[in-house]
Amino acid sequence: MTRLTPTNRAFPLVTGIVTAAALSGAAVLAVLNSGCDEPGVYRAEDGVVELIGGCLKSDDLPVSPRHPTEVRPLGSTDPALER
Repeated sequence: MTRLTPTNRAFPLVTGIVTAAALSGAAVLAVLNSGCDEPGVYRAEDGVVELIGGCLKSDDLPVSPRHPTEVRPLGSTDPALER
C-alpha cells in the first residue's frame, strides 16, 4: 500500500491553484482585449429589458422568429410539417 507523503498531498492542491490562476488570468486578458470601449447599460422600459449601447449589433445575433400565420386549436399539427 502506498503511503502519502507531504509532497504527494500538496501536489494536487498546488496544481489546482496554479490552474485556477492561469484560467483567471486568461479570462481577464480576454476581457481586456475584447475591443469594446462602451460596455452598454441594461434598462427596463414597459416591462422589457433592453441593452442600450455596447458593442453588439443586430447583425451579430441572427434571430429568425417563428410567428404562426394562423391560430390553430390546441393539439392540431402544423400544416407545414404534413407535406
